[in-house]
Amino acid sequence: MIHRTHAKPPCQRAASHWLAASMVALAMLLPSGSSVATPARSVAPQSLDAFAGKVMQTFGAPGMSVAIIDGGTITTHGYGVRKLGSAARVDAHAIFPIGSNTKAFTAAALAILVDQGKLHWDDRVVDKLPGFRMYDAYASNEMTVTDLLVHRSRFGLGEGDLMIFPTTDRSRAGLVHDIRYLKPAHSFRADYDYDNVLYIVAGQLVEAVSGQRWEDFVQQHILDPLGMHDTQVSIDARVADQVSLHARNSTPVRGVGKQQVLATVMTGSVFAPAGALQVSADDMGRWLHLQLRHGALDDGKRIFSDAASQALWTPQTLIPIRPAPIVLALAQPQFRAYALGLEVQDYRGHKIITHLGGVLGGISAVVIIPERHAAFAIMLNCEDAGALFAMREHLLDILLGLPSPDWIASYKQVFDGINAGAVAALRAHDAATHPERGPSLPLSGYAGVYRDPWYGTATISQGNNGKGALSISFDRTPGLHGALEHVQYDTFRTHWAMPDVEDAYLTFALKPDGSIDRMTMRAVSPIADFSYDYQDLHFTPVAKDP
Repeated sequence: MIHRTHAKPPCQRAASHWLAASMVALAMLLPSGSSVATPARSVAPQSLDAFAGKVMQTFGAPGMSVAIIDGGTITTHGYGVRKLGSAARVDAHAIFPIGSNTKAFTAAALAILVDQGKLHWDDRVVDKLPGFRMYDAYASNEMTVTDLLVHRSRFGLGEGDLMIFPTTDRSRAGLVHDIRYLKPAHSFRADYDYDNVLYIVAGQLVEAVSGQRWEDFVQQHILDPLGMHDTQVSIDARVADQVSLHARNSTPVRGVGKQQVLATVMTGSVFAPAGALQVSADDMGRWLHLQLRHGALDDGKRIFSDAASQALWTPQTLIPIRPAPIVLALAQPQFRAYALGLEVQDYRGHKIITHLGGVLGGISAVVIIPERHAAFAIMLNCEDAGALFAMREHLLDILLGLPSPDWIASYKQVFDGINAGAVAALRAHDAATHPERGPSLPLSGYAGVYRDPWYGTATISQGNNGKGALSISFDRTPGLHGALEHVQYDTFRTHWAMPDVEDAYLTFALKPDGSIDRMTMRAVSPIADFSYDYQDLHFTPVAKDP
């Protein structure tokens, strides 16, 4: 979640797609059987502090937390504040949401079950999780445990996320059932497209095989043995040490405008296996230390086996590489692939294991450099990806002993260009609209209940006893309702009452007799996060009772 994807201006499209691919998840690999690791170049605290300060000042990030493993030493670094307007500083125990970096914990949970002999990576999901179905019989019967984790499911990018994003009244089991209604965008195992919903299936699989909820299994088998006592398994947990979340959401283009504390954040337990963990820098250091030791604790006991570690780091699905903007060409990988909850790629000739994560108001990055026996994690309580990427590349350069260019200036230039392009595209669109044209029907003609096969129903109502303006409610998403404004012809746009949610255009298609055939949607912002997968919705009117 939290991606920039659909940049419309041609001059920005390549940059946006390349950065979006990075935000989905980054990771790289050395085989777990590699022998002696070359010591990493040490990170000088004063130099790091100066760079971090410049990053935060340039991008306006409120707070940032960093954990670094350099050889056998774990250090943590906290910068800025936990909440704008508050004096509380970020420290080693400040808790940040890590979004999709949770996926590696879900993959590790399945690896533990494999070690216990209760599961195999090539087991068919349908044999272990009764009631699981995909859209067609072939994918339903052939989907394996590995397939759940490697983004080759047939779904389009982020397809189905509106079943969970930003919240839902579904249960996890209910979501697993409703996946059968998601139409495929590709052939099974043919293409890479990042998804979240199958990691929720993976979490439900953990429960079906172990008899424990995903939350309880991860707590008992990973967090407690590692001493990750700060970590919260619920996105809804409210504890004294957690940070507040921030975004620039005061303009139609998210990412432009003033940084402010979010009123709307992601809630609910359904999506937990895909992205709900909240973790401190102290705890991230422990988790990364475990990864570098291939599942072994310092006392020789194991969380998961060396064979499991190798499976987690083995590439499975090739990820297409698009050209990076010229100023970022040095960081462009030559190889990218998705493993199990992690991504495998190269950075300036070195293999690394990495992943990115994001929720509303917070982003994170994890990087492991096995050949240097080094790793780090970066967590921010805002959505300013330029700050995250500049810090990531700088730390990679230091630990690999490479000359480091001015990543701050480069990422500032790229993101400023993406945002400016999005603003210009919206202005051009608004200038080309004709609000005087349409609508084709009286407003009452659009009112009614509409159903999408996988999302469920949305209700369009007309206020003031059928004489007022239209409003819409997403019936499976508590709080997601708002007014509709006519744009042109048979297109309207939402004004969600829930703050911080991306608005969308609704377009009605009419039958020859003038009745409504269907309603489709798309995000207003050209760089809206892919989890607002409005374009995957295909609403049709629900027949009214006679």
